[in-house]
Amino acid sequence: MNYEKLLEEAKKASAAAYAPYSRFSVGAALLTASGEIFTGCNVENASYGLTICAERVAVTKAVSAGFREFEAIAVYAPTQEPISPCGACRQVLAEFGPDADVVMGNARGAYVVAKVKELLPGAFTLKTEL
Repeated sequence: MNYEKLLEEAKKASAAAYAPYSRFSVGAALLTASGEIFTGCNVENASYGLTICAERVAVTKAVSAGFREFEAIAVYAPTQEPISPCGACRQVLAEFGPDADVVMGNARGAYVVAKVKELLPGAFTLKTEL
């Protein structure tokens, strides 16, 4: 897997971010198990709670296109240190790929990699059996 390529796609996606309030543009690039890449950027709203993160945009695009298995996601922001997904995004990622790699990058080209399950140990799962 080429993490640099995935991070480059996330960086490109960050350019489309709608972040007039925080001025914090984030991009994500999600790699499916079959090799497709879906990108997303954060989309803010004046009602802050309605803001959606780049990672969830990418997941939503992939799921709406019929994909349910993910290999990796890259997250990029023009920061000094690599950026990590928020808790809500970690939970959404755990729904589809607890073993997926999370590639967290920054403006300097540095990145770190962790598994979703490492970032969110004890993720919520819905038990349907009594």
